[in-house]
Amino acid sequence: MSRIAALFERLRGSGRKALVPFVTAGDPSRESTVAIMHGLVDGGADIIELGVPFSDPMADGPVIQRSSERALSRHVGTHDVFAFVREFRKANDSTPVVLMGYLNPIEMRGVKRYAAEANDAGVDGLLLVDLPPEEAGPLRAAFNEFQLDLISLAAPTTSPIRLARLADESQGYLYYVSVAGVTGANIIDAADVASKAGALRAMARVPVLIGFGIKDASSAAAMAPLADGIVVGSALVEYLSTAASPQEARQRAQAFLEPLRAAIDGLNWPSHTARVAS
Repeated sequence: MSRIAALFERLRGSGRKALVPFVTAGDPSRESTVAIMHGLVDGGADIIELGVPFSDPMADGPVIQRSSERALSRHVGTHDVFAFVREFRKANDSTPVVLMGYLNPIEMRGVKRYAAEANDAGVDGLLLVDLPPEEAGPLRAAFNEFQLDLISLAAPTTSPIRLARLADESQGYLYYVSVAGVTGANIIDAADVASKAGALRAMARVPVLIGFGIKDASSAAAMAPLADGIVVGSALVEYLSTAASPQEARQRAQAFLEPLRAAIDGLNWPSHTARVAS
């Protein structure tokens, strides 16, 4: 059983929702990346989505675009991302790591080579925001050969026919985008999300996670009951961006996630700003 499948089996058994943070590899520094990953686990992360820096991140909002630009300015590339995961795996062999990015770097490297290197590093899955499901077959076959889940995205604008296909073909989990637009959007129509995510969960063979627009404990608590878990990205990336050292970055990662973990578990917890100040 894969790490992702085993995780969701444990969560179902305990009646808990998944907390999945997104961070950009190489930001705010190369040295802080692995420290942040461990800090996220300390804060209650179930899966880590690690963004692969890309020069044209069309699905990302300003915060993650700037984060990607900072990482690229430090020449962080695919090889470095694999190295970060490999280093993380020296101390953590249980938390799933999913790479989130775009198709071009995989095509440039070669699909089979990329899949082999990702597997060797300890990656569990990939989420490619610009891969149409109609074109996913060859990649899925290559990834399956190396025990990598190809995770799909669904949005409010996704057609019913495509939703049915995604629900049938998705691996690992299905990422439901709660708002139409780029990452970091702030306005979530909870009733619409409840309706569409609920319908998707009824169809999907894998767990459904909600992302985009989740930024704090309040929004996490509101969205978590509507799905099998939540993804938080832009607000976390912004909070980490000014960390001055790997140690501070790890502390910030943990402090940011702890109140979200508590919120989706039905507990009370001080805000991350209060935690860092204490």
